[in-house]
Amino acid sequence: MAYLCRQILQKIMNRERKSNDSRRAGRTAGRMGRADTRSPKREVRTATIRKTGPKETKETGAEKSNGTDKIRLNKFLSNAGICSRRDADGYIEAGLVSVNGTVVTELGTKIEPGDDVRFNGERIRGEKKVYIVMNKPKNYVTTMSDPHAEHCVIELINRSLCPERVFPVGRLDKATTGVLLLTNDGELAEKLTHPSYMKKKIYHVWLDKSIRSQDLDRLVKGIKLEDGTVYADEAAIVDNDKEQIGIEIHSGKNRVIRRMMEALGYRVRKLDRVYFAGLTKKKLSRGQWRFLTDEEVIMLKTGMYE
Repeated sequence: MAYLCRQILQKIMNRERKSNDSRRAGRTAGRMGRADTRSPKREVRTATIRKTGPKETKETGAEKSNGTDKIRLNKFLSNAGICSRRDADGYIEAGLVSVNGTVVTELGTKIEPGDDVRFNGERIRGEKKVYIVMNKPKNYVTTMSDPHAEHCVIELINRSLCPERVFPVGRLDKATTGVLLLTNDGELAEKLTHPSYMKKKIYHVWLDKSIRSQDLDRLVKGIKLEDGTVYADEAAIVDNDKEQIGIEIHSGKNRVIRRMMEALGYRVRKLDRVYFAGLTKKKLSRGQWRFLTDEEVIMLKTGMYE
């Protein structure tokens, strides 16, 4: 079991170290720090609600009344690229959303085509769905609404290259670096972050002291935290250095790696996410980002990788 994790982590790290690796160079060149020629111009028309048949209506939560399709407000916000549905509920309850000039705070509210929906006073308009992978640097937060944060990852997105409003999928704490997905596709964000989907993540962990072999086993057998027991899928030493380990995990609990190691008596000196749901940070220096290829988007949407 440990061998598999070590092989996966080492393989990813080796790929990042090869400067002469030209695979997919034609696809990624020009996306990093330059405009993506395949990215269409931003649409400026007001977001509209597509009418659906009976089957789709049942699946999406929309309903047909008097010949008009209605849709839940949180789903509309998600489809417009504002945030995920769960975050949208919080914004609605906080009174940040209005419909036709009236602030709406009731969850489950449904709207009709042509309604004037505004978030923070700004009318919501339709946008082309975009998908970005970033190598998150240290000291940047992924919480877009933190008033105390000095830097947010959104600052690293060049608005001339990506005018669409994107948001981070999931969260990495301020001190953690590595793979971060950003998008304005609320449906995909919900799918990738919801606990029931169990997307795989691999972390490279630097510790303050050598780890004991029995503690590697305990990570896999389960660590009891205040919010439940958490299990690593794999755990292994990296580069024959007992102060470096690789951990493969599916749990999406907050600061889960740091808390697991603290429970075993270790302090995490450095934490880097090298893999998330099939994505790596290959060829991306800290703070750099690129648009996903069509193949990568399909991979995420179809769940080709954990």
